[in-house]
Amino acid sequence: MTKTILRRLALLPLLLWLVATVTFAVVQAAPGTYADTIDNPRLTPAARVHIKALYGLDQGAGDQYVQWLGALGRGDLGRSFLFKQPVADVIATALPATILLAGTALAMDLILGVLLALISARRPGGWVDRILTIGSLGIYGLPSFWLAGLAILIFSLTLGWLPASHMASVGAERWALGARWLDLIRHLLLPASILGIVGAAATARYLRASLLEVRKSHHILAARARGLSESRILWAHTLRPALGPLVTLIGLSLPVLVSGSVVIETIFSWPGMGRVMWQAAVARDIPVVMGCTLIGAVAVILGSLVADILYAWADPRVRPQ
Repeated sequence: MTKTILRRLALLPLLLWLVATVTFAVVQAAPGTYADTIDNPRLTPAARVHIKALYGLDQGAGDQYVQWLGALGRGDLGRSFLFKQPVADVIATALPATILLAGTALAMDLILGVLLALISARRPGGWVDRILTIGSLGIYGLPSFWLAGLAILIFSLTLGWLPASHMASVGAERWALGARWLDLIRHLLLPASILGIVGAAATARYLRASLLEVRKSHHILAARARGLSESRILWAHTLRPALGPLVTLIGLSLPVLVSGSVVIETIFSWPGMGRVMWQAAVARDIPVVMGCTLIGAVAVILGSLVADILYAWADPRVRPQ
């Protein structure tokens, strides 16, 4: 297993270079530049030309790529056109908000998904299983932006229970610590619940299928022959062998923890990586787009590695000899 991990890590620079090169080509192929996206009627054509020269956008794509790659080799992600600060600072500011949102959503996803899967798998084909199956498939099939809009309409605009956007209320920095934490939880609840519920629908389906597959095993039949109750069989003898798909999902959730959800963060104006990525893409802020893409690529590669490690822990049969 150690050799596999080292081999995967050794390929990391090559994979990052490939991702960066493809992303740079895609961004360059998009029409317009940052200077063209500035919506200011008083900005003259000459001023736009000056802005392009200031940020090096008047150079060819090849020259821009060589300069960006050279700066990256020195550990410099560049300076944001839109936010007027180093890209590393932009990412460092947005990353904690994304980790908080995605981490909370992942906890909701796992707790609710495992609970629903266990309830469904206890009596497969029963009316409870059918209701949960239809409900989870329905929720998973709905667009997240539609669920987010519906949640805002009900809980924010109609009932007024929860705020509809941002991470804190205006002036919350002057409140007491307890009041600030409560305000943060109120702002966090809606976006995290949307991500968590949609994720739980998928988790429940994956884990239910795995649980039903394990229930056909010989050791489960032997446990029934010994007179063990179905509840004990489910918790003590079925759950861990069925965790393969679940631990894989946990590892593959790492990219979302780092790169954020563009749709949910944009709808709820959550100041995380997803919203920053969207703003940078709209403004043709190439340094921020490239920086966020690299962070996301690292998260994908490491998440895949973590998923393999967790899967090997849950199922010793897949461990390399």
